[in-house]
Amino acid sequence: MLLRPLLLLPLPLLLGGCLMSAAKTIITAPIKAGAIIYDTATESQEEADIKRGRAARKADEQAERDAKRAARERRRAAEDAPR
Repeated sequence: MLLRPLLLLPLPLLLGGCLMSAAKTIITAPIKAGAIIYDTATESQEEADIKRGRAARKADEQAERDAKRAARERRRAAEDAPR
């Protein structure tokens, strides 16, 4: 009978840390959500530079593919032309 109260004595100390952790999570959740929304809504100069560079590389690659295709078609047209 004396053992039961002794087992329950450290329980508030153990639950205190758990409750503090839960409270911290609940309090900081809106702040973290706001930071994520702000970050996705805005774009830094570095991110803009990266996007421009990526777009320029894609345009260069497409121009190269188009040039190769045009050269191939010119060769085929020259081969098929009557002599």
